[in-house]
Amino acid sequence: MDINELRGIHTLVLMAVFIGIIWWAFSAHRKKANEEAAHLPFDDDEVERRTLEQEKTEKKQ
Repeated sequence: MDINELRGIHTLVLMAVFIGIIWWAFSAHRKKANEEAAHLPFDDDEVERRTLEQEKTEKKQ
């Protein structure tokens, strides 16, 4: 077994790991977690409150 065979085996193992991660990320049981993560930027009430306070102070000036 030479270095090129090891490189080929290494490539196949990494490709299998990559496909496994993709399968896991897009599987049906991850749908709820993915939807929650997609809505995180819109759920931040603290940012909205700071933005409203900043707009109020800018209007006063």
